[in-house]
Amino acid sequence: MSFVVEGNGQQQVQELLTSLLASADFGSWINGELVPGTGDSITLVNPATGKGFLDYKDATETVVTAAADAAQIAQAKWWAMSASARGQLMWKCGAQIRDAAEALARLECVSAGKPLRDCRVEVAKVAEMFEYYAGWCDKITGEVIPVPTSHLNYTRHEPYGVVTQITPWNAPLFTAGWQIAPAICAGNGVLLKPSELTPLSSTVLVKLLEQAGIPSGLVNVINGYGYTTAAAAIANKATKKVIFIGSPQTGSVIAAACAQRLIPCVLELGGKSANIVFADANLERAVVGAQAAVFAAAGQSCVSGSRLLVQRSVYDEVVERVASATCKLKPDLPWHEDTMIGPINNAKQYQHVSNLVSNGVSQGAVVAAGGKASQVAGGEQGFFYQPTVLANVDNTMGVAQEEIFGPVMSVIAFDDENHAVATANDSRFGLAGAVWTADLGRAHRMAAQVSAGTFWVNSYKAINVMSPFGGFGESGYGRSSGIEGLMEYTQTKSVWIETAHNAATQFGYAIE
Repeated sequence: MSFVVEGNGQQQVQELLTSLLASADFGSWINGELVPGTGDSITLVNPATGKGFLDYKDATETVVTAAADAAQIAQAKWWAMSASARGQLMWKCGAQIRDAAEALARLECVSAGKPLRDCRVEVAKVAEMFEYYAGWCDKITGEVIPVPTSHLNYTRHEPYGVVTQITPWNAPLFTAGWQIAPAICAGNGVLLKPSELTPLSSTVLVKLLEQAGIPSGLVNVINGYGYTTAAAAIANKATKKVIFIGSPQTGSVIAAACAQRLIPCVLELGGKSANIVFADANLERAVVGAQAAVFAAAGQSCVSGSRLLVQRSVYDEVVERVASATCKLKPDLPWHEDTMIGPINNAKQYQHVSNLVSNGVSQGAVVAAGGKASQVAGGEQGFFYQPTVLANVDNTMGVAQEEIFGPVMSVIAFDDENHAVATANDSRFGLAGAVWTADLGRAHRMAAQVSAGTFWVNSYKAINVMSPFGGFGESGYGRSSGIEGLMEYTQTKSVWIETAHNAATQFGYAIE
């Protein structure tokens, strides 16, 4: 097996993978060791070159069963530890991640096709996730309820046991940390199933957690396809809850599978977020914010502000400004230090983006910037697409209703507040949104009326592990991050303790 990394940092990444890949074949990370899969072969492709660089086999049910068994044993040991001891180990996890930050960033850059500068930021955020939840380990408290009886009644927050987490290809390392940290903070064991397209960084992350002192088997990475490996994990009796991050189509399948087993799930799905610009806004800041909302990560973000709603009186001006600025943004190889926009992650997604743009144009949208494949030296077969601005978009068009998950901005005109709210909410999604305005009252009104789980005022994409994150409508249900995300990984138990001396005789029973 060989692994080739272009650009600087090759040796660092190679050393990290050599440390991990003690086996001749890449596979799943189970109970502290690499276990080859038993299913079909999967080829990992570098998004920037379009070339395969590593083959491995789908885990399938056999490996999943071993992972579930290991997770149950390790979870019992983990939960038996004191909360303070668990917190101290989680803090060490953060330090371990920071020590390996550059290697992790470079691995993620090649595997997911994300610009190196973005990967470095995301690695730091993953370390922050473990540090944040380390502080919560000994602060998960219940409450005493003053029931109208002689009982002492109190609540406990207890772990589910083992949870299955299914994470996407657009931010594999970030979403792995986003979910693992609160899960183990609450005392759970984890079966992590990253996208079959991007399993490397998640696998390395779990190896680092074990090096920091987390018990082997507490977090297991099962690498393979969703319809085989993820399905086996959901069906396994050890799984007591499922967390899924991905498309609404797959989310509905996940929810149905969980319903069959009567287990709960958290779904973090797609978005078609409205970024709303009023005429009184600081247009210079709004234009910069609009670009960051869509073009960061080549638009492959669930909260992407892919619908730019602009008040009609300044519509032409904003389109001109955004288009002019966008034309200066050039995709490049992700491992270059100054690259801001990398490739689309995979060929299927690249074709989806291209098709939606073509359909939008056929329905009357006008290409104000971009709108086609991008030529990048050294990435001739990579999945690069120009940052694109579509003007004259009507909210009924497919490009305004379907999640594009690429570097494409659809600019839609509106007349007043009511029109803006109606247009923003005319979507089956409800993940995020934003408003740019100098009117503070309007800002609060828009925040209250736009149907979205996260809403920004005069900014976009501010996200932190301390704050809850999740969507409305087909953007899913349940929350990640913050105290609300932590509580998703606990079950509440009510405990009743009789304190009266004559408790039995109160109910008419004789005492001998």
